[in-house]
Amino acid sequence: MMSTDRTVSTPIGRIRSIDALRGLVILLMLVDHTREFFFIHAQVSDPMDVQAISPALFFTRLSAHLCAPVFVALTGLGAWLYGSKQGGAKAASSFLLKRGLFLVVLELTVVSFAWNFSLTPPTIYLQVIWAIGLSMIALAGLVHLPRTALIAVGAVIVLGHNLLDPISFAQGQPGHAIWAVLHDRGFIDLPWGGRARTSYPLLPWIGIAALGYAIGPWFAGEGAARRRRLAITGVTMLALFAVLRAINVYGEPTPWAVQGEALRTVMSVLNLTKYPPSAGFVLLTLGVGALLLAGLEKAPERVVGLLAVFGGAPLFFYLIHLYGLHLLNLAGLSLFGPNQGEAFSLPGVAQLWLLAAVVAVPCWFACRWFAEVKRRSGRWWMKYL
Repeated sequence: MMSTDRTVSTPIGRIRSIDALRGLVILLMLVDHTREFFFIHAQVSDPMDVQAISPALFFTRLSAHLCAPVFVALTGLGAWLYGSKQGGAKAASSFLLKRGLFLVVLELTVVSFAWNFSLTPPTIYLQVIWAIGLSMIALAGLVHLPRTALIAVGAVIVLGHNLLDPISFAQGQPGHAIWAVLHDRGFIDLPWGGRARTSYPLLPWIGIAALGYAIGPWFAGEGAARRRRLAITGVTMLALFAVLRAINVYGEPTPWAVQGEALRTVMSVLNLTKYPPSAGFVLLTLGVGALLLAGLEKAPERVVGLLAVFGGAPLFFYLIHLYGLHLLNLAGLSLFGPNQGEAFSLPGVAQLWLLAAVVAVPCWFACRWFAEVKRRSGRWWMKYL
């Protein structure tokens, strides 16, 4: 492997397979958010109730589990690639800090409004953009560690944070707010009477971002070696996931159990905690993600090119798809009225996938347009979008 100093001095061009993987998980996120807006009558728990949920809805939700871990890992990888072009860890750290702060503000304003269409919602949900932003801020400090130490920190956080599960603070106790942000999903009372929900407890995401940054040097070398490393990493993570689930003692707060049907037993094994992401959750999703990235490097150019359009403008896509889905749902409610309580929902899971596919088409053209605008722009702030 080339040394870090050598790779930093040799800027790396944009890698299409990374954009393609980002685009693929973005599309899975689109399906999941379509579920959030158009399947309100069948909201799922975390982890899911395998005895009550339909297999179609279970595997739809399971596919979306791939999104956040892969995206956060690619955020770390993208920071290393940025540093390779701009001067190393110092440049990456500066970018991570500023971009992270920007994303936190964006979550609290533009993103929050997209979900609620309210300037004063009773509950502010601190979700994936918040988690990515704070992970970037933490990574801004971690990138100055030696690469070996960075890998160790990331691995210890990802594999060891479930040891902290027994720790909890009741609402109102000292430390409750900090622990809710770091590890224990919960509500935080706000001074003006509202509250915040820490949907994405932060600590595991910092570890994932650190590991993503640490694999950056693989992308400075020869493609075949990189694909081999990605494949070995993916298989190793999946094997470790299988071992942990077979032992059924550590790595996932919800043990699996044999069900009345073979399919539901499989569902029980794959039923993993996302908030915060358990060690098993991360091993499964990043293992699959590593194999997908290796595969996309050899995938047909047409497939890679189509997916890379989404992955080349991820934040833009995130914003327009949220506003688009919300407006579509309000239009359906206005035209057809409520059909599930006070909400307008689709009748089945197949219709969710179909609607997501329809919404993806205009989003693809919008992302292609925005990527071209961003490429031509000389404005410094465009790199943060």
